[in-house]
Amino acid sequence: MNARPRLRLAAFLWVASMCGAVAVAVLLLPQLGAEMTLPAPMWAIALASALQSGVLLALATWAGVALTPKLGLHAPLFEAAAAGRAVLPGLWLQVRPGVLAGVPAGLALLLFTRTAPPEIAGLSARYEPPLLARLLYGGVTEEVLMRWGMMTCLTWLLWWMFQRRGQAVRPAYVIAAIVASSLIFGLGHLPVAHFVLHGFTPGTLSWVIGANTSFGLLFGWLFWRWGLESAMVAHALTHLVSDLAGKM
Repeated sequence: MNARPRLRLAAFLWVASMCGAVAVAVLLLPQLGAEMTLPAPMWAIALASALQSGVLLALATWAGVALTPKLGLHAPLFEAAAAGRAVLPGLWLQVRPGVLAGVPAGLALLLFTRTAPPEIAGLSARYEPPLLARLLYGGVTEEVLMRWGMMTCLTWLLWWMFQRRGQAVRPAYVIAAIVASSLIFGLGHLPVAHFVLHGFTPGTLSWVIGANTSFGLLFGWLFWRWGLESAMVAHALTHLVSDLAGKM
């Protein structure tokens, strides 16, 4: 892929992932802000959050665009769109594994939630993140940050340190990157969890890290085996199925 399609690919991924960042700033932050005295107006906090996310997403997006060709990792639909090729022929190849993984993952998330420590199970009574924010931020933004950006960088680092140039990346290094990025994904949920839970117990701490790390392993495997969009579909469906099944 030459320079112009690569720039378009980065732009497409950045714009798509910013939708989730904006949704969080507009829909989720006001809920969090209602529980505390804010140090600044909500619009300023939301703007700062969106700007910070924009910078992080730009770094993650470009890292993935620069490094994935060396590693055999792909975002097939975004790449096709950036190169001016038809997107529809590859759509089912991405959607199918995402659906097959996302539906049971959503049921597993509902089970995790209903068997969670009481402090976490009781959150839904006072705090319910909007479904749209969860779909866009989880399904797109977090996948660009954690899979396209973080997992790709970790895979490349292992490949660069331990393999000769020109060799295909060893599966063991990809698996190690999946595990490491999934653990980082789990740890990354701690600040917000600490805020809404007003602290941690050993049970809540292990639940937040363990549940999110488990789903990160699934999404990382989908990214490796099929592509970024497959992980996006599975992540979004996990939230959607859990939400719909929980209301039945």
